[in-house]
Amino acid sequence: MTTHATPENTAPEAGGAGTAGTAGTANTAGTMADSTATTAFRERIARVDAEAEARAAQRQHPKGKATARERIDSLLDDGTFLEIGRYTGSGAGDKARPSGVVTGFGQIDGRQVAVYSQDFSVSGGALGSVEGDKIVRLLDDALRLRIPVVGLIDSGGAKIQEGVGALRQYGRIFNRTCAASGLVPQISVILGPCAGGAVYSPALTDFVIATREASHMFVTGPDVVRAVTGEQISAEDLGGARIHGSVSGVVHYVAEDEDDALGQVRTLLAYLPSSAELDAPCYDYDESDRADDEATAASVGALVPASTRQAYDVVEVVSSLVDHGELVQVQEEFATNVVVGFACFEGRPVGVVANQPLVDAGTLDVDASEKLARFVRFCDAFGLPVVTFVDVPGYRPGAQQEHAGIIRRGAKVINAYATATVPLVTVILRKAYGGAYIVMGSKAIGADFNFCWPGAEIAVLGAAGAVGIIHRRDLKAVRDERGEQAEAAERERLTQEYTRAVINPDKAVAIGEIDAVIAPEDTRTVIVDSLAALADKRDSRHTPTKKHDNVPL
Repeated sequence: MTTHATPENTAPEAGGAGTAGTAGTANTAGTMADSTATTAFRERIARVDAEAEARAAQRQHPKGKATARERIDSLLDDGTFLEIGRYTGSGAGDKARPSGVVTGFGQIDGRQVAVYSQDFSVSGGALGSVEGDKIVRLLDDALRLRIPVVGLIDSGGAKIQEGVGALRQYGRIFNRTCAASGLVPQISVILGPCAGGAVYSPALTDFVIATREASHMFVTGPDVVRAVTGEQISAEDLGGARIHGSVSGVVHYVAEDEDDALGQVRTLLAYLPSSAELDAPCYDYDESDRADDEATAASVGALVPASTRQAYDVVEVVSSLVDHGELVQVQEEFATNVVVGFACFEGRPVGVVANQPLVDAGTLDVDASEKLARFVRFCDAFGLPVVTFVDVPGYRPGAQQEHAGIIRRGAKVINAYATATVPLVTVILRKAYGGAYIVMGSKAIGADFNFCWPGAEIAVLGAAGAVGIIHRRDLKAVRDERGEQAEAAERERLTQEYTRAVINPDKAVAIGEIDAVIAPEDTRTVIVDSLAALADKRDSRHTPTKKHDNVPL
């Protein structure tokens, strides 16, 4: 008997050619993949993007500068960039236009970062409401995600036509940058002009990198300076990378070109955690590495003259002690009487601080004090142990230093070490006198482990200065009675006696200021063991409720 199907009792078999088959045919014929809207979108966006990039290349390449997107591609791991808000302000329709900044996320050596790159080909990279909103959103996202922020700066400043609205955006960016400070690493790369209020955005970040030829930073440009003061000065002499790298200290690394600048970003991030809540990356370190590094470290004593008056390069000393001889200096061209930078001990990143006897005998001055203090505070914020190498005769004397605020600025170093909660290991190589001994990571100021080499001089003053004060009357009497030659001989005898009795490590060891006297060849091993012992250090000090300290700024 034949049964006639009706709508009520008909159901297509799964996978059959009934209604489902018909629907499948319809879907193939009219999917979103080839819809009119999708096709038009592809064509429109391809045209807009191609035109924008061609225009950018035409404007940037003749100046020896890459486009905003080329810079991002060079910085990030291949194929990892996720752009956010590409057509914010214009929409993706017929009026689609790129804004003056590219924002998004990507990876550097497999670790997530937030990045923005100002596009000088769009209104000179000027910042208005659209650009400000994009950067603020990126910073907010970076804070939520706890990832580093890299800003590629190339902008003529605020959009004049937007007036206070553009200035407002800078204020919002400053606010977010301050909120992120000490929580996620922030790096600014100056790849073109950065003027007016815009300079404070990179100045608030942890590190500023600038290219030697193309970068300029100033609050007021040469034209304004000339109009107001009459001073004739070029943009380079006013605010070029060389000036800010060696004189003002605003720039932490002066790059030869854009590739060098972006490479330095990758290098810095290799030593840093993604946020203050995480540990810094730890690198593979095997027995072969250990054998090589220990062999190099064994000869460190040969690099340092026995005479405290003879100079040497402390960079060579530090390089012989750290993993693979790799020391990444920060502010290498500024306040060169001290050295700060990043290195590793058995694969674990640390911050390194050292006096530089090659420059002004390694004395501390106003610039060195601020350089040291800021670096130590950065390391503390991001959980990096600080290893300090001391060879310091004291503070640089003179009216210029006193009038420049050496008291106030030197106090910053005290505050940085005294408030640090990360492991602090200090090694005195040859000498440490007076207040400079105290501030350079002494045990009294809060360091965990303190060591010195044999014969290290630790005292209020050097022997000659101390003898001149203590025995002033006796020496005068000798000179009056027996002449200057006799006085010189007596001065030498008293100096040697004072050195044997006072200027040696014995008293410091006896009162616990020095934990041990170590042979130079054991320095690396002692540092490695100290860091291992301090690996789980936690701040156990009771701190009364307060908003923050009042460090002398």
